[in-house]
Amino acid sequence: MEQHATGRAGRIDRIIREHLAPVELTIHDDSARHAHHVHVRDNGVQAGESHYNVLIVSPAFEGVGRVQRSRLVHDLLAGEFAGGMHALSLVLRTPDEQARMATA
Repeated sequence: MEQHATGRAGRIDRIIREHLAPVELTIHDDSARHAHHVHVRDNGVQAGESHYNVLIVSPAFEGVGRVQRSRLVHDLLAGEFAGGMHALSLVLRTPDEQARMATA
């Protein structure tokens, strides 16, 4: 589990922990790989603040479909998108789903 104290990654971490109580949370800033994108150049979004890969393992996803899980997280992070976050790649699992992935 990565810990983030400041910046956008820190805000994402706090929002997810507060609302979804994950048993596992990994936030990877993938912005440097996308620094050449037109969106980044034209809107001045700094590298390190625009593209993220996030793994959330939470009991809150029990009985919730894939699309609804994604909508939930996007809704929670709407302020980050409004503030310049451009892309979010999500892996959203229940603890049981994560355990099955570990044994596969």
